[in-house]
Amino acid sequence: MLALEAAAHGLAITKLALYEPPFVVDDSRQPLPDNFVEQLKKMVAAGRRGDAAEAFMTTGANVPAEEVAEMRRAPYWPGVEAVAHTLIYDATIMGSTMSGKILPAARWAAVTVPTLVMDGGQSPAWARNAVQALVNILPNAQRRTLPGQVHNVGPEALAPALEAFFAA
Repeated sequence: MLALEAAAHGLAITKLALYEPPFVVDDSRQPLPDNFVEQLKKMVAAGRRGDAAEAFMTTGANVPAEEVAEMRRAPYWPGVEAVAHTLIYDATIMGSTMSGKILPAARWAAVTVPTLVMDGGQSPAWARNAVQALVNILPNAQRRTLPGQVHNVGPEALAPALEAFFAA
């Protein structure tokens, strides 16, 4: 999302590659509540950083609650809590793109560079639909589905796709 925004704001980007931007563009998954950023801010301000991270993962990233419960018991979770305040920035920059509505084409009208938008062949429908929605509005975009992959794409699948795109 940051790379897409940078390109839209005129940074000297000559090619752009994106993997499953986390847009919610239809009813294939629950959209974020309108007050999601405010919810995160309140949790962080109240010292509930773990709850903010959990909300971001379950509500924002659609990670199953039982998986997040396991994460909360993992040794790395204190590190997640330490950066929980930055999740507010992520949610803010996403804006209305996770509302279940069509993407705001005007927001990225200036992105005319060759753009590769990828998804995993085993990713959920909402992620694949989001990729197609973005490809539909970017004038110089192509879609590539990586067979057998999910959002946590393996480097052995991603690297050849990136090499081919940037070498062309």
